[in-house]
Amino acid sequence: MGKRSISFFVLIGILVVSFLFTGCVPGSSPNQFSGTGTVTYIDLEGGFYGIIGDNQEDYDPINLPDEFQQDGLQVAFTAQYRDDLAGFHMWGRIIEILQIEAINTNNQG
Repeated sequence: MGKRSISFFVLIGILVVSFLFTGCVPGSSPNQFSGTGTVTYIDLEGGFYGIIGDNQEDYDPINLPDEFQQDGLQVAFTAQYRDDLAGFHMWGRIIEILQIEAINTNNQG
């Protein structure tokens, strides 16, 4: 093998390794986001709880914990879009909740 062949294989190896490690950085997913909104009971398709974001986007969480299934509850959340899933609610964008907490709106100071 000549020097050019070895250099080519080294370059390919470096590129492959760098592509593999690019997806391993925590929080680097382009599908992950944070937001705030209001949990809302949606009376469609048998009824379910969605989140209406403060940005006016509708979210259909696949894993909203039971304790957060309260109509009108203000929440802050981190989630990821699940465009790889199909839903039957026909409402909002499907998300998977990664972290969620209630926002205390009764704090008047």
